[in-house]
Amino acid sequence: MSGLARLGLAIVLTGACRGEGATGAPEADPDRPTTRDPATRWLEDRAFRREQLEASLTSHENLYARRRLENYATPEGGWDRLPVWRPAVHRIRSDARGQVERVGAAIRFDDPRPTDGAAWRALGVKAFDFFPLRAEAAFAAAIESPARAAELGLERDDEGNWIGLVDFVDLDGQRRVGITCALCHTARADTGLERGRARRRLDYGALRVEFGRLGPEQAARESSWGPGRADVSDDADADPVAIPDLWSVGGLRYLTQGGTLRQLGLPTLAMRQETQIIYAQRERIRPPRELAWAMAVYVSELRPSNSSPSPAAKADSELGRTVFDRHCASCHEDDNGSGGLVPAAQVGSDPALALGRARGTGAYRPAPLIDLERAAPYLHDASIPSLDALLDPERLRAPDAPHRFGAQLDLKSRAALLAWLRAR
Repeated sequence: MSGLARLGLAIVLTGACRGEGATGAPEADPDRPTTRDPATRWLEDRAFRREQLEASLTSHENLYARRRLENYATPEGGWDRLPVWRPAVHRIRSDARGQVERVGAAIRFDDPRPTDGAAWRALGVKAFDFFPLRAEAAFAAAIESPARAAELGLERDDEGNWIGLVDFVDLDGQRRVGITCALCHTARADTGLERGRARRRLDYGALRVEFGRLGPEQAARESSWGPGRADVSDDADADPVAIPDLWSVGGLRYLTQGGTLRQLGLPTLAMRQETQIIYAQRERIRPPRELAWAMAVYVSELRPSNSSPSPAAKADSELGRTVFDRHCASCHEDDNGSGGLVPAAQVGSDPALALGRARGTGAYRPAPLIDLERAAPYLHDASIPSLDALLDPERLRAPDAPHRFGAQLDLKSRAALLAWLRAR
């Protein structure tokens, strides 16, 4: 019996599935027009949420789009009719022998609706760190072997608690270990723990293979992912993607590496957060909608905490700006280094995701060029290990080499461009 099971089932999921808003009052008429602030309008106006969905989907034909068009903010209600879920969760830790225990008081999600930006951000942090996306039995088993779990990329905070893992009572009354956004998007940096940074050491597939109960075919598939990658698509295609940093999300034109959603503002990002939780929870519940908006507010503003390059480094790198403008800016045209969608054939990387049934749009979104030195490996599938490799002309010897841009530069131009990219 696991350490968690030994603790028994003594806690109760209070308010887990009440069909009401986060304030405890029934939701407002979902079809009532409103001209109030964007948060209130998105929270209370179903027709507005539907408009945002239809306008933001890059393609209406892939599985991601079709599933949401069938269920999200429909006139009949769709997923809006699911019970609102407010789990009580606990931090968890393991001792050297692998005994797992809950830590501290329960963390609850029955907050009143925030009334200012600071309160929205604070709620967003709590949801990001602690709201369970789904249960993961393999991770519950892994933390009973804490040394091995750490080798495979699970990390602890300064108090010894597992980051991105929580103990909660599921809808069937059973206690489970769940994963949160922080599992993949909080990592150790020079400045300490950093929310928004991709956890590139996390070998999600290996954890599930070693500690889960996967069949041979699924185990072989997940073993191929390697650290820092996971396949989150809705089909059986093999198209794992790199875990991305969450920098400048609010400034991106498109969300996801394949550009599945055209970002129209915070409503698009909030809709993505809400539907991601619904889908991860197998369409059994929906989160308090305030949590989705709060996470959108918080994630949209995330920036790396590392210090800026020295003035000397900036001055040296400015020689590369001209090279960048001439050879790179046609795709990486926005201030954050991202831009519009680029056809998959033009990028040249593995087209499985761009052309897949799950989220395919036929294109890839240029990655934002932020804190690049620590963003390796590169491209949506993590197929290029370093900036030097990205611009290495030796790569061009392979006829199918992806992202050939910049690798044909002369030595001086290439060095200048590398210096400029590293100084961003």
